[in-house]
Amino acid sequence: MTTQPDSILIVDFGSQVTQLIARRVREAGVYSEIAPFTRAGEALERLRPKGIILSGGPASVTLRDSPRADPALFEAGVPLLGICYGQQLMAEQLGGRVVTGDHSEFGRAFIAIKDECALFDGLWAPGERHQVWMSHGDKVEAIPPGFRIVAQSDGAPFAATADDARRMYGVQFHPEVVHTPDGARLIANFVRHVCGLAGDWTMAEFRAAKIAEIRAQVGDGRVICGLSGGVDSAVAAVLIHEAIGHRLTCVFVDHGLMRQGEAEQVVSLFRGHYNIPLVHVDAEALFLSGLAGVDDPEAKRKFIGKTFIDIFEAEAKKIGGADFLAQGTLYPDVIESVSFTGGPSVTIKSHHNVGGLPERMDMKLVEPLRELFKDEVRELGRELGLPEAFVGRHPFPGPGLAIRIPGEVTKARCDILRKADSIYLEEIRAAGLYDAIWQAFAVLLPVRTVGVMGDARTYDYVCGLRAVTSTDGMTAEAYPFDAAFLGRVATRIVNEVRGINRVVYDCTSKPPGTIEWE
Repeated sequence: MTTQPDSILIVDFGSQVTQLIARRVREAGVYSEIAPFTRAGEALERLRPKGIILSGGPASVTLRDSPRADPALFEAGVPLLGICYGQQLMAEQLGGRVVTGDHSEFGRAFIAIKDECALFDGLWAPGERHQVWMSHGDKVEAIPPGFRIVAQSDGAPFAATADDARRMYGVQFHPEVVHTPDGARLIANFVRHVCGLAGDWTMAEFRAAKIAEIRAQVGDGRVICGLSGGVDSAVAAVLIHEAIGHRLTCVFVDHGLMRQGEAEQVVSLFRGHYNIPLVHVDAEALFLSGLAGVDDPEAKRKFIGKTFIDIFEAEAKKIGGADFLAQGTLYPDVIESVSFTGGPSVTIKSHHNVGGLPERMDMKLVEPLRELFKDEVRELGRELGLPEAFVGRHPFPGPGLAIRIPGEVTKARCDILRKADSIYLEEIRAAGLYDAIWQAFAVLLPVRTVGVMGDARTYDYVCGLRAVTSTDGMTAEAYPFDAAFLGRVATRIVNEVRGINRVVYDCTSKPPGTIEWE
């Protein structure tokens, strides 16, 4: 950012929940960034953070080739919090000792508070016991000089340690996960009380700073943006338009695989409401002809991705003169593109989740959302005045209906699924459940069953329904609809959608990234 806000640097050692640390810090009103441990020194120099958090990780500190913290982190003179592996690293590198013990702790545990500590102020007091979430095999056996014990558990005699003079703290448990009930407040204590930050980082502040950054980056140049119909690219486009006006041109490649009415909504929003220059390419026939006879899901993805890029590139050449390419890359994409043991990925995120952009598109990237999480993008969209019906819309991946139709994709099948999906979402909204659900969608299964409707025998498709809740986009649980709701939806779909005579609901729980039916 042009004017860097007061921030917390989170050093990633490979924990699967490192992103949650950043989320908890931002929920406390403080800006945070994640850097892999291999780039921690570079991030420290760039950010000049007011505090540092060392994440957990899968490695063992006792192994010679395990990741280590850059010594500059301990010499920065700012408060430091080590979590799990981070605590063990701090102990090992500052003169303590870590061992692989015979007593592991995985899951819920209870810690006994032994002494007062700045981390615990207003939260936990000596003599109390509190639930936390543990996930460790190694443990600290000896703490470094200057540290003291402030909490213990059955499997971790040094469950929490503190060096008050250097403002360094270590916890063996994971405060970032919801399974540690007071964990978010503990992290807020660290960033607000220990680091002394005001907690006044807001989306309005981000908006103003980002507009200034876009203007500085683009100068007198022109930007082209590929709209997918989703929230990310839409928010990115509106933000860029606010910064540079009509020097932004959007290209909407309409592949005919969107939900009912969504293509019309995109065109109306950008041309009518925002008056943003928009090229609308009706490419439904081209996409459907290329998908004819294709039933392999990965082949479908690759075809959609390549065709989208080819059309986008052709339109960009027609427009001409664009110096910059805008993308709705989000912070999780940035984090995931840099492995904790390696370097940056060479693949650029595609809004359609189907592939990267070719090198021949010689443009500089503008990625105004790369510091934000998904819910923060929605908040920014509201800040920019986008309609709530658009901003709050459930995620819908770029390949669209193509991955909601296992097997061959045809226009007839798309139309059947669009109607069923529309009824499902209409009933969810009518029941007041839309905002309580992270993602809901219908699927046209490659199964046909015999049924009787009235006096006629039918041989039609089975429709599958799915709905999940998620607090962080990393895990998901099936939404527990009651039988009356599911019965009402199923009855409407069978009665109103010609081509479907059975409806089933998938009530399994699995990560959002695996909820496609292929």
